[in-house]
Amino acid sequence: MCVCYDYKRSMEFRRKLYTRGSSYETTIPMPLLFSIDKKKKYDVVFVYEAETNKWVIRIEEAKKEKEKYKEK
Repeated sequence: MCVCYDYKRSMEFRRKLYTRGSSYETTIPMPLLFSIDKKKKYDVVFVYEAETNKWVIRIEEAKKEKEKYKEK
């Protein structure tokens, strides 16, 4: 993992992209997970912001299966 730091901008993480069947995957760097409780389960949500042409990664506590079905 490459962690680059420049005082003029924020941290930068570079990750490899792996093929998995017909899709791709990558890992989430541990420094991004500093505030999570490792005893709980989480969902990683990727959000594309069209106005800025950037992706945002949100880490949310996983909902219980019953709660997921109620929202649909």
